Amino acid sequence: MAEMNRRANQAGHAAWCYVGAMLMLATLGIFVRELALDSVTTAFFRCVFGALALTLFCWREGLFRRPHFAAGNVRRALFSGVLMVLNWVVFFESIGRVGIAVATIVFHVQPFFVLALAALLFRERIAAHQLAWIAVGFIGLILACGWTGGASPASSGAVPGIACALLGALAYAGVTLTTKSMRGMPPPLIALIHCSVGIVALAAFVSIPASGIRPAQWGWMAGLGVIPTALAYVLIYGALPKMATASVAVLTFIYPAAAVGVDFLFYGHRPGVFQAAGMGMIVMAGLGVGAGWRWRRWPLART
Repeated sequence: MAEMNRRANQAGHAAWCYVGAMLMLATLGIFVRELALDSVTTAFFRCVFGALALTLFCWREGLFRRPHFAAGNVRRALFSGVLMVLNWVVFFESIGRVGIAVATIVFHVQPFFVLALAALLFRERIAAHQLAWIAVGFIGLILACGWTGGASPASSGAVPGIACALLGALAYAGVTLTTKSMRGMPPPLIALIHCSVGIVALAAFVSIPASGIRPAQWGWMAGLGVIPTALAYVLIYGALPKMATASVAVLTFIYPAAAVGVDFLFYGHRPGVFQAAGMGMIVMAGLGVGAGWRWRRWPLART
């Protein structure tokens, strides 16, 4: 009984940590908008400050040990780092084009890409109920893409923004499958390698404004690297091993829901009726896939 209570307490604490991390991720759009830099430069400085914070954390926890750096894991971490940095760049571009709420919700078609890539690369079977949820999500995506604040996609620039969010989701699905196959490397080290890859890959493409970077922007950069990056990742990676898969699937959608609220409270962006319906369908479909919800066939009433 004592052991069961201990595990229940651990799971409860982990769930609260995970919720906190999702709320931190929901603030990501604020940092991106307030920085007012191009997507590549924003991603570069996210990597710089994230790497600094993660280096301190890994050093404090004693993670820089040779057994953690097996050659196979390092190769996978570097490859997934390229995908993660691509995800960050195009996701920031999407936020700039379609806003925080739409970009974040559309990005959460990522579970569907995980299923598709697993089926394509590893011959994993997609169940009928998963296909049904994918269909719901696809319809939701059409609604979210086709109705952006009352403007057509072509005139509002929504199509490139939606495409960037989808590309980010696809890249992140690759990160998910790659890191899932890694054993023996602590997740904070993986996140540190991802940030380090970003520093190297993006340094040559950074564009500093002619007027320079203002002091306030440096503050937003540091916040971007620490709060929705290093701190959020540490909380997520620490909580995941102690949580049930269904709990993770459900609590993950705190992030897009909170991002919609952030977009409205800070920037006054209110989704249109069809757009809101599409976003809701994407969230519901993602929950259905992640939590393994099955479609129930109701028996006909007998007369």
